[in-house]
Amino acid sequence: MPRSTRLSRLLAAGEDLVVDGALATELERHGCDLADPLWSAKVLLEQPHLIERVHREYFEAGARIAITASYQATPQGFAQRGIDQATALELVASSVHLADAARTAYAQAHAGSAELVVAGSVGPYGAYLADGSEYRGDYRLGRAAFEDFHRPRVEALVAAGADCLACETLPSAAEAEALLELVAEYDVEAWFSFTLRDGGHLSDGTSLDEVAARCAVEPRVAAIGVNCVPLELVTPALTTLGAASDLPLIAYPNSGEAYDPTTKTWSPAPATTSAGAELSGPADGVAEWRALGARLIGGCCRTTPRDIAAVGTAIHAG
Repeated sequence: MPRSTRLSRLLAAGEDLVVDGALATELERHGCDLADPLWSAKVLLEQPHLIERVHREYFEAGARIAITASYQATPQGFAQRGIDQATALELVASSVHLADAARTAYAQAHAGSAELVVAGSVGPYGAYLADGSEYRGDYRLGRAAFEDFHRPRVEALVAAGADCLACETLPSAAEAEALLELVAEYDVEAWFSFTLRDGGHLSDGTSLDEVAARCAVEPRVAAIGVNCVPLELVTPALTTLGAASDLPLIAYPNSGEAYDPTTKTWSPAPATTSAGAELSGPADGVAEWRALGARLIGGCCRTTPRDIAAVGTAIHAG
């Protein structure tokens, strides 16, 4: 069994869990300039107290899971800023400590509150490239190269005490395979969530059926799903994943806007449920997604604590 089973234990107890929302969006609201290849990982260097503050804001909004600020934090990325590997991995570990400090502070202020989870973010190789390729999946590395890239960060997150790993925004089946090997190697619980070409395929074109089947045979995978995708792709993706696997499903899409990775801009992207109701944010999809098997629901880019509070309200209302 994995060294920590907090996430699967909560799911086995029948709890549906609210995942937090966008870290970068809130950091920018607090005055951080994230126009940098390190993106939110830059704040680990410059203003780590703001990361802890944002985690606390999401807990106050009802999130049960905090995803660490390690999505774009890699030794390779920090090396471009002249930072050695040992220091880079200390920064990765600090992302766990900051989320845990926010959890502790919240628990102290709310006696008897529900159990909270810290998920160590493992962003894809494409995030390190900082060119939008996490939405295309058009990079090609061998499994050994993927494992070499991800292993130091995975090891640092596990050693720092993350409850589980969030292997997220994955566009590539080959990269997911490498991460599945590392999850087994480090005996750590994880969820796997993917970016999409359409409702049935990863960004690299791999069938969701195929990747679901592969994840389902790894006992340390606690959930599978999608993140950082447009609202309208969540329902078809969950439908496919639910038919292909008995794993709990996870969904934390974007705010309801579409991202152009070339121009790095956002624009409105109207979407509807299968019944034709308008989706203006993640909370509007909660009822349908839960019916399809989603047990963990939150938000990704451009979502806020207000969105996450709405998701929580929708879950509790159901």
